[in-house]
Amino acid sequence: MTKKVIQKVGQIGVPVQNLERALTFYQDTLGLELLFNTDRLAFLQCDGLRIFLSLPEKEEFSQSSSVIYFQVENLSSTYNDLKEKGVSFIDEPHIVGKMGNTEIWMAFFKDTENNTHAFMSEITIN
Repeated sequence: MTKKVIQKVGQIGVPVQNLERALTFYQDTLGLELLFNTDRLAFLQCDGLRIFLSLPEKEEFSQSSSVIYFQVENLSSTYNDLKEKGVSFIDEPHIVGKMGNTEIWMAFFKDTENNTHAFMSEITIN
C-alpha cells in the first residue's frame, strides 16, 4: 500500500481582473468570510477551505480558474436568493446524476471575473 501523501485540499486560487469587485462578490454576495486582503490578493474562508483571490502576476496565470462546486443545503432557495442579488446563472438547478438513493443537483454561475462555478446539493430519496 502506498503512503498517503495528500491530506486535503487547503486552498483554491481564483484569478481575478478586479480584486475589489471580486471581493465584494465573494464576501458580500456569496457570504464567504474574509480572512485578510492586500491590494493584490484576498483570502476567504469556506468551511475550512481557503479561497485565494489574486490579480495574476503573469499573463499565463490570467485564465479562468477551475470550477469550484459550493455545496449548499437548499439549492432552490440559494438559486432564488442569489439570482435576486444579481448573480449571473448559466442554468437553472437541475439533476446531474444519481448515486444509489442520492440525487446530485447543480446550478452553474459566473462570478464577476467570468469564472464559472457551481452550487450543488445532494438530496437523499427514500
